[in-house]
Amino acid sequence: MEDMIDLSEALTLLETSVPTPCGGAIYADRDDPALDRSAMDGIVLRAEEGLLPRRVMGIIYAGDDPSAFHVEPGTCLRIMTGACLPPGGDAVVPVENLQERDGLLVPIKEPHAGDHIRRQGDQARLGALLVPEGRPFSAARCGLLAQVGSPQPILNRTRVGIASTGDELRGNPSPWQIRDSNGPMLVALAHALGADTTALPSVPDDPDSVARFFGDHPECRVMVTAGGVSMGEKDHLPAVLKAMGAQILFHKIRLKPGKPTLAAILGNRVILCLPGNPVSAYLNALLFLPVILARLEGRAAPDPWRQGELVDSVPNPGDRPLLHPCTREGAQVKPLSSKGSADLVRLAQADVYAWIPEGGAEPGPVKFLEII
Repeated sequence: MEDMIDLSEALTLLETSVPTPCGGAIYADRDDPALDRSAMDGIVLRAEEGLLPRRVMGIIYAGDDPSAFHVEPGTCLRIMTGACLPPGGDAVVPVENLQERDGLLVPIKEPHAGDHIRRQGDQARLGALLVPEGRPFSAARCGLLAQVGSPQPILNRTRVGIASTGDELRGNPSPWQIRDSNGPMLVALAHALGADTTALPSVPDDPDSVARFFGDHPECRVMVTAGGVSMGEKDHLPAVLKAMGAQILFHKIRLKPGKPTLAAILGNRVILCLPGNPVSAYLNALLFLPVILARLEGRAAPDPWRQGELVDSVPNPGDRPLLHPCTREGAQVKPLSSKGSADLVRLAQADVYAWIPEGGAEPGPVKFLEII
């Protein structure tokens, strides 16, 4: 077990090693707000006149030029949230704090200068550094760039190239051969996770073909493979990646299924090599691919786990945590029988895969992965 790492450590290695896009510094191009603005729908008035009734002289909306209005003694203007304060007005009284009396509006609470007003420069002053250089992009920072009049970053979905490996793959298989189910399955999964996907031809089991595969397809920022990553005589991927100078982030994790899973950085690409058994390939892609996509697109890595109630016990005599197929109704998680990591039928029937620690799990709280 010494050469295996825990799933949490593998996820952390991905989060800290996969690069994420960063932007330049963001500065305020003017005071924010640029003028005093109303924080509420209501009326704008002179606070010094207290609870006196006011005559309504008009209405001012967000985007109106405030210099076209003026609050005279004994009057008020209706004002909408975000509208700039006109000359003469120094307080806003919200709608819920007003009464109408003889066609006039009367505050029911004593107004004070500055009430419900967002002051000019309250959030930032002209030229202020708002976000330092080198911070990762986020949706909020894209909004801030728009607010200060700066160009938006180009938002592209990550291109993921997906291929199965193995000499046994055939479109019209003999009994000793198989069809490629991993490739279409992983393409569909990556698409569901928001990636732009490219289904690539399967890779034969020889080192030169593997090297050509990783050297080709420059349009793909992420390369995902299924098969050829374990300890067999034809499992060439780990050795080829090392020979090509890849940075191996991890190879072998303490998880069943999925022990041989490998992640690496090769140039500006992220490589995710999955085991060839379909349940193992799917579940490990479901765990690791969202983290890779989030990092490359400047998003926070999602939490893959949900919480439920396991209704029956599940044994696990092995030395690794187990992901076990289950159906789910609401919060209840019911185990299915399983024939291991090659059981694609059970994967297709399952709603979730429950986390079963070493030693097994009794009925009670359980965390699980949703099948998508």
